[in-house]
Amino acid sequence: MSHGVWHFSFTVSDLDASVAFYTGQLDFELIHRQEQANEYTRRLVGYPDAHLRVAQLAVPGQPRGLSSHDLELVEYVTPRGSRGDAQICNPGAAHLAIAVDDIHARFERLTAAGVRFYSPPNVITAGVNEGGFTCYFEDPDRIVLEMVQPPAHRLAGRAGGA
Repeated sequence: MSHGVWHFSFTVSDLDASVAFYTGQLDFELIHRQEQANEYTRRLVGYPDAHLRVAQLAVPGQPRGLSSHDLELVEYVTPRGSRGDAQICNPGAAHLAIAVDDIHARFERLTAAGVRFYSPPNVITAGVNEGGFTCYFEDPDRIVLEMVQPPAHRLAGRAGGA
């Protein structure tokens, strides 16, 4: 039996830069940082000399379940990795969608900060999120993220919703 999602994790090239991006630009909260250079971690990741720097982040205001965080960022100090093909159409590619209340203002703010977007916010014209807006963008390691402004009917009944 599954008990829920513990977290999502991205491997990044510079933990400090990524933490600054996710906390400063996307409003995540830093929960914990740690170094992992121990036998347990080496067995877990399958590298006998593994040394990782890890940060755990949470979306403020979200209910906490079993885990204290939503997103884990991992920098491999040893072994150092390299970025493969970053195209989102490739099998294995993934993205994280983040719900926002004003996608247009957030788009302007992130664009002014130099964030690379695939397009401006797009109106969703079909499906369960019809009437909302969405767009893809990238973090400092070209990890694909999505911003979604849900339509009013998806927010109805939620605290603070329309």
